[in-house]
Amino acid sequence: MEDVVPETVTTRSKAQLYDAFAASGKALASGRRLELLDLLAQGERPVDALAKAAGLNLTTASAHLQTLKQAGFVATRRDGVRIHYRLAGDDVAQLFALLRKVAERHQAAVPAARDAYLGDDGTPEVTREELLARVAAGDVVVLDVRPVEEYLAGHIPGALSLPVDELAGRIEELPEDTDIVVYCRGEYCVLARDAVRLLTERGRRAIRLDDGMLEWRLAELPVDTGGPA
Repeated sequence: MEDVVPETVTTRSKAQLYDAFAASGKALASGRRLELLDLLAQGERPVDALAKAAGLNLTTASAHLQTLKQAGFVATRRDGVRIHYRLAGDDVAQLFALLRKVAERHQAAVPAARDAYLGDDGTPEVTREELLARVAAGDVVVLDVRPVEEYLAGHIPGALSLPVDELAGRIEELPEDTDIVVYCRGEYCVLARDAVRLLTERGRRAIRLDDGMLEWRLAELPVDTGGPA
């Protein structure tokens, strides 16, 4: 006969505490919800914009966002009939970034999936520290290839905005004799890699920041908002 531990107020309270912790884990147990957190790490957005960016229908996106809100990961504000979502705090962005790195280190499937998605642009990378030094020296152009609304919500000071889907038609706006450092949402964002490949094919000297705006913010580096002065 198995030993049965009698329930007490203490054991019941402990179980409730760990169940409360688990509720947060359950809210994160969806790739679609993690993608929504990734988008919200770039700035506040209304539901319809989030749905479009994530490739979800409005009903599905709203349901996922409600789950994240119930777990306390996102907050909302109303503007007329529109509901805008944002991350509930920087600690949510930190948790999201840490979750990805832990998964990459300990889940065998993650590196293969990462490589299949991101590919290999075969070009040099620079760190945030190296980029800051080169910006101070004035020998690079910094290029933000995220959608315009993400750029306006926050970007590296001095960066130019040129969304990746407009890049092919506007490449002549970029210099041929200066290194161009490209960045996008974060370490696992494909936009900068796609941009580097295109720029290199068109004869530009393109380099990729080795992570992106998520990590830049979490490092508490300077961030500008709005358009160019």
